[in-house]
Amino acid sequence: MPHSLNDQVELHENQGHLVRDSEEASRALEWVHQILEEDEDNNKGNKELRSQHDKDDESQPISQEAADELKAILAPLHPADVAWILEALPLDERLAVWNLVQSESDGDILMEVNDGVRETLINAMDRDELVDAVETLDTDEIADLVDDLPPDVMAQVQEGLSHEERAQLRAAMSYPEDSVGARMDFEVVSIREETSIDLVLRYLRRFDELPDHTDQVFVVDRVGHLKGTLSLAQILTTDPTVLVKDEMQTDMLTLNPLEESSDAAQAFERYDLVSAPVVDEAGRLVGRLTVNEIVDVIREESEEDAFAAVGLDEDLDLFGSVWETAKSRWLWLGVNLCTAFFASRVISAFDGTIERVVALAALMPIVAGMAGNSGNQTLTLLVRSLAMGQVTEANKLDLIKKEVIVAIINGILWGAIAGLCAWGLYWDSDEGMMLGFVMFLAMILNIIQGAVVGLAVPMILRYFDRDPAMGGSVLLTFTTDSGGFLIFLGLATIFFSGTV
Repeated sequence: MPHSLNDQVELHENQGHLVRDSEEASRALEWVHQILEEDEDNNKGNKELRSQHDKDDESQPISQEAADELKAILAPLHPADVAWILEALPLDERLAVWNLVQSESDGDILMEVNDGVRETLINAMDRDELVDAVETLDTDEIADLVDDLPPDVMAQVQEGLSHEERAQLRAAMSYPEDSVGARMDFEVVSIREETSIDLVLRYLRRFDELPDHTDQVFVVDRVGHLKGTLSLAQILTTDPTVLVKDEMQTDMLTLNPLEESSDAAQAFERYDLVSAPVVDEAGRLVGRLTVNEIVDVIREESEEDAFAAVGLDEDLDLFGSVWETAKSRWLWLGVNLCTAFFASRVISAFDGTIERVVALAALMPIVAGMAGNSGNQTLTLLVRSLAMGQVTEANKLDLIKKEVIVAIINGILWGAIAGLCAWGLYWDSDEGMMLGFVMFLAMILNIIQGAVVGLAVPMILRYFDRDPAMGGSVLLTFTTDSGGFLIFLGLATIFFSGTV
């Protein structure tokens, strides 16, 4: 068992900043699990430890020795790593570890964990602990926690803010959740255009430290209108006697606080930005958006799309309530059940055909599976393109034509291969050649159907302002299964009996 993190991991110092091994959090999680499990086994008969444990406390009771070991593991970790570990622990172990976290890190950890885990951590904290944790955060971060905090805690936190900070908090809370305004940072470094580079350097030296991800300063006039930007590289390499207005960049990307954060993410990716100014309708500088927020936006959207495709909520706690987790999956499980029964009714409608040609039962899943895979490729491509803003009214028709043509080509190619394979498997039967031909036609039609559905579902959802990825794979599977069975068995009925 590890006695401290330093006994197991080499930690290096680089210019005063801790450089951690990329696998440190994973190893720390393993050690935490090991310590908690061994401590629980060792203390099962320890009545004194259980009696000291608060009956209302849901956390696992732990010994002082285990607590010291856990503190030694957690202390050097970045708050994001601690948050990751907490998300991976069952509730009783999570709360036990949470009680051992250094209090000055509480606010940062609450910002890093997902909504479901954050709720369990907040419920385990008393009012004073919550206030102390939230007061360590910037106003834009506090705004992100408003919905999760008790009203009395928020009221006390606001009392401790300055007039300017309260105004910033109100501004951040006024913007929609997925907007640039809700993500922007109010900490900006601004200068006047009539000053010299030398004065700018003196001004910057007065800071104890610059705001995170400061790669440029913003040039404003006396009433705060944005006039241009000046990179730190320019400041350091330009003649100190030169005026800011002669060196500043006036051709710059600006963001509006009401813009979608996903649109801003595309701009950051396209232009390789570290930060960008946020200006209001009057052209006044109100904040800045930084790359760390954009990374969060991209990650959250990616997770949202992945979970939405199968009908899950990305904010659910991995070890949350069994009942709540089960309920959250009912909608799409119900849809799946209905579609499965529908598919079974399609099959039962062709009982006579299947009885005459038993090989059809073995070949049906191939037709459905190939079309499902092809349709998922189209669906994934379109969902990503919609998220990136690459699909517009001008190019939508061209994209549809292209994907349908691709489906036709793939349908002919793989339909021919599947048909030949079916013929080869059943060549000694009277229906072998006809079975191969039916397989060929069914494969073409179902792959085309899968592509059409893969295109239609995201576009229809986007038209109704819903997430294009929501339930897409479920609906696609339903169509390629039920539709595939109908096409395959329908064609078999026509070719083998001459009647529908």
